[in-house]
Amino acid sequence: MSELVKLSQGIAEALRRHRPVVALETTLVTHGLPHPQGLETALALEEVVRGHGAVPATIGILDGAVRVGIGRDELERLATAPGVVKVNPGNLAATVAAGLPGSTTVAATMFAAAAAGIGVFATGGIGGVHRDAAESGDVSADLTALSRHAVAVVCAGAKAILDLPRTVELLETLGVPVLGLGTDEFPAFYRRSSGLRVDRRCETVDELAAVIAAHASLGLGTGVLVGNPIPEADELPTASYEPALAGALAAAAERGVRGRAVTPFLLEQMRERTGGASVTANLALLRHNAAVAAELARALARRI
Repeated sequence: MSELVKLSQGIAEALRRHRPVVALETTLVTHGLPHPQGLETALALEEVVRGHGAVPATIGILDGAVRVGIGRDELERLATAPGVVKVNPGNLAATVAAGLPGSTTVAATMFAAAAAGIGVFATGGIGGVHRDAAESGDVSADLTALSRHAVAVVCAGAKAILDLPRTVELLETLGVPVLGLGTDEFPAFYRRSSGLRVDRRCETVDELAAVIAAHASLGLGTGVLVGNPIPEADELPTASYEPALAGALAAAAERGVRGRAVTPFLLEQMRERTGGASVTANLALLRHNAAVAAELARALARRI
């Protein structure tokens, strides 16, 4: 492991003892939710992981290193520092070398988790192929990271603002297995289903763990995507979701929003257009994913 990836004492000890560990990202702290809601959510997700018997490893960039297992004080530094960099693999090295504070996206968190030897990561929804990708070429680095790092990512599918059919197709091309926990369909973030099939439905976390362990034993080398649908009580109703999404996409096109600015812009548009209901749904699926990831990490640890 690079000396630029630094584990906290608690995470190093947990891994040495083969305890279940769950990686958590920090983009939601700095870019996904307004302060102090982002910080409060990150701390709450750590408590969810602990409550389900695993050790949370929140990851961020501070003081010229990738920090795996940052504490509350460091999280507060990230939450309040001006100009925190949203870090993906493309700007990770530059951010570390400059000593700038950075929050990790799905792709950067996967890299750090794999480097540290953490096999399970909980997030909200992954990035994917953008709807204008035919013209812009905009495809999230999250998909490439899934093809490179052997980490199981528990999520509510891909963000609904994306081109979901092309995202699922590219995951297949990259050889990334897509498993559904209690579902035959790829989740659509705010909605439980997308009409797109997963590679395999697993009814229990133990069944998920068996497939993921077999994937690792075969040496296939990619990550595994676990689609965990938002709880039924928390999904957005079609009547509010569809017009809000259409309006958000139209606003982005009208204003010429591109690149890394697209996702935060569209998520903010969804918040405004649903009267905050999209944020409530987002928080619910984050908690649900953290709980499932902790149970999965425990199931995998029992196999060691």
